[in-house]
Amino acid sequence: MKHTVLTLVMMVIAANCFSKNISGIVTEKDGTPIIGASVYWEGTSEGQSTDINGKFSLPANDKSSILVIKFLGYTDQILNVKPNDNNLKIVLLPDEKTLNEVEVAAKAPGAHISRLEPLNTTNITGEELCKAACCNLAESFTTNPSVDVSYSDAATGAKQIRLLGLSGLYVQMMTENMPAFRGLASVYGLEYIPGPWMSAIQVSKGTSSVTNGYEAISGQINVEYKKPQNSEKLFVNTFGSSAGRKEMNINASLKLIPGLSTMLLVHVKDDSRPIDENNDGFLDMPMLRQINIINRWNYTKNNYSAQYGIKVINEDRESGQKAYYNGDESAYGIDIATERYEGFIKQGFVFDNEGNTSLGIQMSGSYHQQNSFFGNTNYDATQTNAYLNAIYQSIVNNHTNHKYSVGASLMYDDYDETLNTTLYERKEVVPGIFAQYTYKLNDKLILLGGLRADYHNEYGLFATPRFHAKYNVNDHLHLRANVGMGYRSANILAENSYLFASSRSIDIADNLDQEKAVNSGVSSTVYFDLAGREATWATDYYYTNFLQQVVTDVDSDPHKVSFYNLNGQSYSHAVQTQLSYEVLKGLDLTLAYRLTDVKMTIGNELREKPLTNRYKGLIAASYQTPLKKWQIDFTTQFNGGGRMPDGDNWENEFAPFTLINTQITKYFRTWSIYVGSENLTNFKMDQPIIDAGNPWGADFDASMVWGPVHGIKVYVGIRWAIERE
Repeated sequence: MKHTVLTLVMMVIAANCFSKNISGIVTEKDGTPIIGASVYWEGTSEGQSTDINGKFSLPANDKSSILVIKFLGYTDQILNVKPNDNNLKIVLLPDEKTLNEVEVAAKAPGAHISRLEPLNTTNITGEELCKAACCNLAESFTTNPSVDVSYSDAATGAKQIRLLGLSGLYVQMMTENMPAFRGLASVYGLEYIPGPWMSAIQVSKGTSSVTNGYEAISGQINVEYKKPQNSEKLFVNTFGSSAGRKEMNINASLKLIPGLSTMLLVHVKDDSRPIDENNDGFLDMPMLRQINIINRWNYTKNNYSAQYGIKVINEDRESGQKAYYNGDESAYGIDIATERYEGFIKQGFVFDNEGNTSLGIQMSGSYHQQNSFFGNTNYDATQTNAYLNAIYQSIVNNHTNHKYSVGASLMYDDYDETLNTTLYERKEVVPGIFAQYTYKLNDKLILLGGLRADYHNEYGLFATPRFHAKYNVNDHLHLRANVGMGYRSANILAENSYLFASSRSIDIADNLDQEKAVNSGVSSTVYFDLAGREATWATDYYYTNFLQQVVTDVDSDPHKVSFYNLNGQSYSHAVQTQLSYEVLKGLDLTLAYRLTDVKMTIGNELREKPLTNRYKGLIAASYQTPLKKWQIDFTTQFNGGGRMPDGDNWENEFAPFTLINTQITKYFRTWSIYVGSENLTNFKMDQPIIDAGNPWGADFDASMVWGPVHGIKVYVGIRWAIERE
């Protein structure tokens, strides 16, 4: 098997001559490995991130002998090394300066585009997440111009994301590089990850690596949880808003013995104040109670590491007419009760001192149960999911410029859904194999090509080819390009259950296709000096073309939603430009603008996709005073108009609108307090629910939502932490 893989790789590109390597390990002062530290040659983009054991190995560079080691929150290390320096032991110290008290002096980067990855990836750090309330994943993209978050309807509180103008269903959602929020969890899953649990988010546009599966069509979003080995000993966050929302988060981590650590994360949410600002008789937001707990473990010894964890979620959301909760049984009520259990195991084996050859095994499983009613419509469902992924990676002929990964995966889903009295049962079993090759030419060119083959128990065998390229014209201009295929299976009821909050009947055609699309894109990132400070200007264009798609048709009949196979064209064009710059010391500014053109064939006619913004503008400013005493964040979103579905009870178009959010944070030695406001202009839809006065009538519809359903909100929160030494 090994000889076969090497032969295939050599057929792709010939190996270069042997080169001398520099290797070592990056740790904290107590010897704890630092995962993900950037190690690169000064003046180049030639480098890598440390692995799960804190190790790195990269070829000597004939242009530089200065090695730079960086990691967020730690002082940079700069070393003058010699060719073949091996087993370097590099210790990073916390980035602190002592005045009257210990204060973090360096300003941590917020959202930034990776300089090393061939994929167009934006890293959203914990520092960036603190610029807004960020109570959960759905509220983490306030300052991100690429990802849009909006309500799916005006009754259930379900939130959806859009990337490249396409629904979040075409975004592969991951937690620590394992698939998440599939099927039943796709509607409300964005609220299952509290903000204080996240250490970072990576947003990648276009098709991603084949090692993560075949489902990324418009992009991939990966969430990194806080890790027990390097998180705060104790972290507490409390939050309350003028809308009656109350939340508390408690994170506690403990190092038991060398190499073994554990962490408990607890989230409690109560949003039980009934609000009806527009006096239409319906709650503007659901009353929601959620308990969310994770216990995770980390073990590292020599060349072996393992992570284990379990997660439990219990949530109940109630909505509908206020009269229903005042005891009127004839009023329209909504109740969605959810129980979800998750578990995961990740193991890593490193077979050489340089960390070039390793085996990673990922396993996860979940059980999701939802019992719900929407007026007279009952929907009860369960989903059992299992996932396995094994990845072996190494280099060719001891040359780190030639890397390959091979592996196998298995995805299993079992759905049992009951809509009123009709039972829908379905199983998906998808085994697959994959191979990926990366070629790096000095600090100029990176080529990444991958191919996977999967066998679906319903759709049969299919192949997923993907290719990425990154070319550094010089230190100031980086270019990227990608093209690849993506697939997904449509889970009609599970993914569209919010549509039950209407009087529309549901018509599902027989023999729905597996969705299939080709995504291609190009991007440029320019780094330049402006008044002595570095500015970043990024521009990208992506085109997504669907070869097969399940159409959600809400145009043909205002009293029905139809699901059927695409017969014609369906595509998305998205172009975006973004400028990030530190205007003054401590003052960061981001300006962005995006245009989208999304069309699909609906009823034999190529039309603009309804409820999709044609453009988005963003102004995000963040000012941090010296020694991080105060921080002020201000964000303005300019959302373009778009087309409404055909119907007589609403306008043909929705108008552009602007949202303004702001937050002020005061930092103390071990704690901080933040006060903010969302939707400062108090803009909201006049009629978010169609025919709200007659919910049992034929015209009732809560799904025609294109903007905010609630007005201005004010919130306050406190964060307190005992940091690890």
